[in-house]
Amino acid sequence: MISRGMVLSRILWLISLLGVFLGGAVAAPKASKDKRKFVSEPGKSETETIIRLQIFLDEQAFGPGKIDGMMGQFTRKAVAHYNFLSGLEYNNFSKAISESITSIKENYTTYTVSEENFKFVADVPFEPEEQAEIDYLSYRSIQEFVAERYHTDHYFLAKINPSTNWDEVRAGSMLRVPNVTPFAIEDLAVNESFPRDRKLSKRMIIVDTSQNLAAIWEKNKLIATFPITPGEEKFIHRGKWKIWNMITTPIFRWDESMLKTGKRSEEFFELPPGPNSPIGILWAGLSKAGIGLHGTALPETIGRSHSAGCIRLANWNIIRLPSLIRPGATVEIR
Repeated sequence: MISRGMVLSRILWLISLLGVFLGGAVAAPKASKDKRKFVSEPGKSETETIIRLQIFLDEQAFGPGKIDGMMGQFTRKAVAHYNFLSGLEYNNFSKAISESITSIKENYTTYTVSEENFKFVADVPFEPEEQAEIDYLSYRSIQEFVAERYHTDHYFLAKINPSTNWDEVRAGSMLRVPNVTPFAIEDLAVNESFPRDRKLSKRMIIVDTSQNLAAIWEKNKLIATFPITPGEEKFIHRGKWKIWNMITTPIFRWDESMLKTGKRSEEFFELPPGPNSPIGILWAGLSKAGIGLHGTALPETIGRSHSAGCIRLANWNIIRLPSLIRPGATVEIR
């Protein structure tokens, strides 16, 4: 029997072999059950097709990275994994595009800013010793708040709202945003701990540090994939671990020595929770002490930089973990 690890390795080997779809033709990892006409990836000018595709993939839990209308590596990888479910060629965009058209009727929706939103916006210092003196690491602007809420960045948000002066956005302002299920931080429970679950604790998450991807499996069925930022090579703890705990709004022990050398010191700062915490809005600690999966203050850097040893996901993705896996689940870091 082919194990899920072997299957994932096969998918990722195909992707890396082709330089993430930038040449060559290789068969799908298993015999195709879905016979469709081959459709290549959308071109750069097909922005609206790409946006619809990204929204669709995000809704299916195959994270395309930030929604920005650009065919980046994570959108391609999300399509490859989505295709794997039906045995379709990894680089045939026919199914994903067709189903995105059926599923996503409108690429955009209108978001009306509320007074409550500004409770999550404040002047937040950048230095840890100053952050340790406040109670909450809020968003630094309403633009940052809305961008993360709708799984994008402030550049794309500005692009689709060209006449908006962000310094003048107030309660009642109406904004154009991607039509994706929002990350509603106001619904985030404080210090919520998630227990083991009969089904979800049996699942497995494979973290591939060479592909910057985390894939969640239930036996031999692929459930979800998300872009990640792994630790620096010298800090990566490869092997099999267990999820030990899972909690929202974590407090972060900022220790420069730990971040630079991997060794704890007595000189540290305890940083409060919030979306601009270095570990984001959720922590899933592993059986390897000090290591975990967590959110980030910088979602635009996911897959494009390195952390100090943990596995970072965008806050809008890390918040999905409790519905997909629970303490007791196996985490294999490769």
